[in-house]
Amino acid sequence: MLTEKQLDRYADVLLWGLAKSRKKKFKKNDIMMVRYDRSAAGLAEIIHRKLLAEGKNPVMRTGLTPAMEKNFFSLADETQLTFQAPGERELIKNLNGSISLLAPESLTHLENIDPRKIGKAAAARKPLRDILDARENKGEFGWTLCMYPGGEMARHAGLSIENYTKQIVKACFLDRENPVEQWESVFKKAVAIKRWLNRMKISHLHVESRNTDIEIAPGESRKWVGISGHNIPSFELFLSPDWRYTRGTYFADMPSYRNGNYIKNLKIEFKDGVAATITAEEGQSFARKLLDTDEGAARIGEFSLTDRRFSKISRFMANTLFDENYGGRQGNCHIALGASYADTFAGNPTELTKPRKRKLGFNDSAIHWDVINTEKKRVTAILVSGKKKIIYENGVFAI
Repeated sequence: MLTEKQLDRYADVLLWGLAKSRKKKFKKNDIMMVRYDRSAAGLAEIIHRKLLAEGKNPVMRTGLTPAMEKNFFSLADETQLTFQAPGERELIKNLNGSISLLAPESLTHLENIDPRKIGKAAAARKPLRDILDARENKGEFGWTLCMYPGGEMARHAGLSIENYTKQIVKACFLDRENPVEQWESVFKKAVAIKRWLNRMKISHLHVESRNTDIEIAPGESRKWVGISGHNIPSFELFLSPDWRYTRGTYFADMPSYRNGNYIKNLKIEFKDGVAATITAEEGQSFARKLLDTDEGAARIGEFSLTDRRFSKISRFMANTLFDENYGGRQGNCHIALGASYADTFAGNPTELTKPRKRKLGFNDSAIHWDVINTEKKRVTAILVSGKKKIIYENGVFAI
């Protein structure tokens, strides 16, 4: 597993990511929530110590065990599914930062649970997420998260726990004497690519690979963002498109686990911005039910590209945080079905009201499901002028 030195470096990288994720600097006595699964307790202890040394007020929350999660979704009635503990809203309204340490002990314990029950619980928590989104837009909240290596994820990825841990160490630069310095270097290179992309006046994007042929419209008042500290690791650059103009075929050759279900070779046909046809070699029934969660679940909320020169991730990791940042030989693109990201709005985030979001085609949903394509691909930008420009090919940005 991770050594003490690697854990200390991991904590430093997470605190770097947390600081990068917030527009305003953190202050003494800020309230910082640390959510952690029980096998990540060692890392949580180090972060707890460092936050206290910085003068912050850490609030520690342990995640549910697989048995607790299964019990909840098996036994809870509708009132229990939507229950919010007294004081939760007050805490969220005053929270300044959040670090999540994910270390799932099971990936399949919810496979027989009706996804509509999971969707109902997620919808009940959406108002709390909306509060955090509004606070983040004002620069009053920041967040980051990471994965802690575990045997269950390693088993599903087909790796030993030792090799799985090595992938995390390599991806997060924990084998470097000063990993934060390396993250700063990647951050600066990403800034240059985002400036290049954001100078273009793009009408729509054409994504082509062996099994994907899809058109995506960035939409009005959009900007590319990414490598902002929100996820460790994160190498993707992305935007939230105008969902109304999505059309064509998207194929996810990278498998994924979602709410305990395994989905393989997912294929989606978009018509008039909506996923009209959904097929999968495995997990098809679950995928269809998930996209029925709410009106926005069958619409696109994100389009993302990862440059293989940044990412050292070269294996399927059975975890979306790593898999959506896959570098490999051809990089990756992914779309997310469901919620869009307000930080891809090119204007003042505080002015992105719900009516304006609807007008601009930002999608709204209780879910956000990333599905990943790692095939050799070309992404062409069709500019407003009618000119075509290749922006991504063979796994790298064509800057």
